[in-house]
Amino acid sequence: MNSNTFRMSVAALVATGAVALLAAPPAFATGSTPSTGSHPGRGNASAVVLRTTLDVGLLNKTVHIPLNATLNEVSAPADAAKTALTVTLDGVEGGAPVSVLRADVATSKATVDSGRAAAEANLAKARIHVPGLPLLSVIELEKVTSKAVCEAGGKPVASSNVLGAVTVLGKKVTLSAGGPTKVEVPKVGLVGLELSTTRTTSTTAAATALRLKVSVNPLDLNVAEVEGEIVLAEARCESPAAPAPSPSPSKLPDVKPQTVTTSSGTQADLAETGGGSLTPYVTGGALLLLGFGAAALVVTRRGKAS
Repeated sequence: MNSNTFRMSVAALVATGAVALLAAPPAFATGSTPSTGSHPGRGNASAVVLRTTLDVGLLNKTVHIPLNATLNEVSAPADAAKTALTVTLDGVEGGAPVSVLRADVATSKATVDSGRAAAEANLAKARIHVPGLPLLSVIELEKVTSKAVCEAGGKPVASSNVLGAVTVLGKKVTLSAGGPTKVEVPKVGLVGLELSTTRTTSTTAAATALRLKVSVNPLDLNVAEVEGEIVLAEARCESPAAPAPSPSPSKLPDVKPQTVTTSSGTQADLAETGGGSLTPYVTGGALLLLGFGAAALVVTRRGKAS
């Protein structure tokens, strides 16, 4: 490679680079907005007016009959409600039916939608019997209610109330929130009552108006011994998943109008063409490179002529 060829290559590269600098448009980086394709979960809710898990022992416990009964048990996602007022058990007391529960009001409801799950249970003017005590109620009450509400993205809430008088094994009792209340009747049995319990987590809520621990052996005859648990007015829920937040669109740089004074004394508004504060320097550098390229071409031609 001789010197003339080398000078031509340098001149061509310089000229080409200058043209490229002039032709290259300024670029701005913009953030992309991701799509939101997630779908929130639906949550769930359930309610029950009465639930029994009792064991009925007959003839000195030689025969065991489970008494697992529910009244107005409902669950959602689909909305549900029930209003049955009685629960009857057959074949326990000498073949005669036993009315476990009678009430003037017994309702349960559970609902779920995209933003809320809720359940509630109500019981009023109720009397509960067990086998062996056909004339004496295990418990009589005026009104009990429970409610659980779980909002999407919110704090779940559970509440329950026992209103009015409560009678256990024929005795009027005053219930305490500090702990179980025990009622014992000689020759009849023992009933322990737990009043209005509520439990919540970050996504769930549960409320129970009354929970009874029952141990009954009427007259100690071992004819019908009943042991187990009775739950009154229970409501539960789990929050639907909160919808994903919508991403905020990325902001473009705040481009302010920039002006540069040309050799002729006129001003050009560079913001309209997408230029920034560096544009005058880039343009000046490109013009300088063009001048070097032109000078290199002149030198090359003079070398050829000589």
